[in-house]
Amino acid sequence: MSLDATKPLTVAGQLRLPPSSAKLPAVVIVHGSAGVDSRGSMYAQALNKAGIATLEIDMWAARGLIGGLSRPRGVPETLPDAYGALKYLAERPEIDPARIGIMGFSWGGVVSMLTATAPYTEQYLGKTLKFAAHVPLYPVCWVYNTVPGYEFRSFTGAPVLIQAGERDTYDDPDTCIKLVQMVGNPSITVKVYPGATHAFDRLEPEIRVNDPFAHKGRGGEVIFTPNPALAQESVQTTVSFFKRVFGLP
Repeated sequence: MSLDATKPLTVAGQLRLPPSSAKLPAVVIVHGSAGVDSRGSMYAQALNKAGIATLEIDMWAARGLIGGLSRPRGVPETLPDAYGALKYLAERPEIDPARIGIMGFSWGGVVSMLTATAPYTEQYLGKTLKFAAHVPLYPVCWVYNTVPGYEFRSFTGAPVLIQAGERDTYDDPDTCIKLVQMVGNPSITVKVYPGATHAFDRLEPEIRVNDPFAHKGRGGEVIFTPNPALAQESVQTTVSFFKRVFGLP
């Protein structure tokens, strides 16, 4: 499903189609650096229950990567995967091409952010197709408009809901809030969960990782502490957002 003609890839994904006699809205789900884990299926099940199809893609398997720091050099390299998934869904007879959203975790959250920008969208799809809504989860907010290739300006117009943790040590507690304030676009909003770490909705046991992107690019340790209560709140917030954008009851 990759659209990069210089490096053709076949990206695997799990498509879930809830029963419906009408064309379905859909959401592309993009994993984090660790790869596919409990988060994707948790959100997919809730979205499917709400009548929304999901396509959870696996970017690492297509590249022979194992996850963690075994990942591409930068998120822009994986944008063709997301746009390829959008094009794939839009061509399926069961899917409404005007109601396809995207969500993602950490690395996938950055994918969800950058695909809301017009330059990247037009580079890969022209002006004929775009994502209808974006839900980035803890998408490392300090990088935007700071690191080349991560420009977060000139948008497609689709609504964006950023969800972040107050104790996420990739950023400061208010980094995502300041980014949204700086952008000044009313279609881009943020919800910060008090006391939540990076990957707070990951249901596996707590882990600690070292990442050069942590602490606003200074590098260092990041803690992933599961918080089941906030995970369920995030799932509900995500489903409600997509239902509202897609016009579902």
